[in-house]
Amino acid sequence: MKTAVYAALLAGLMLVSVRASSDFRSLTGEVTDKAGNALPGAVVQIENTKTLDVRSFITDKTGRYCFNELFDDVDYIVRAHYRTTWSRARTLSKFNSKENPQLTLVVPVD
Repeated sequence: MKTAVYAALLAGLMLVSVRASSDFRSLTGEVTDKAGNALPGAVVQIENTKTLDVRSFITDKTGRYCFNELFDDVDYIVRAHYRTTWSRARTLSKFNSKENPQLTLVVPVD
């Protein structure tokens, strides 16, 4: 009897774990200048519009960034900062159904 209860409990936990992982998505992208050149060392900020929490990522040597564990039912505002200049703010919508959307941010520098 105990074994059946433990097995059922374990199965339930596995289902919760699977469901929780599908509530998240990732955002990847690149930060470039006006000419399309990668901007390594740019700071990308992402803001959760429900909680107003802000996370940051510094782009790698190819200008790429990645944010993981983003809620799929929340809009996010994304922007990049390079030296003294900001890109325009972009929205990652909760209605964007892609599991791993990509977004290029352009900082208007030469």
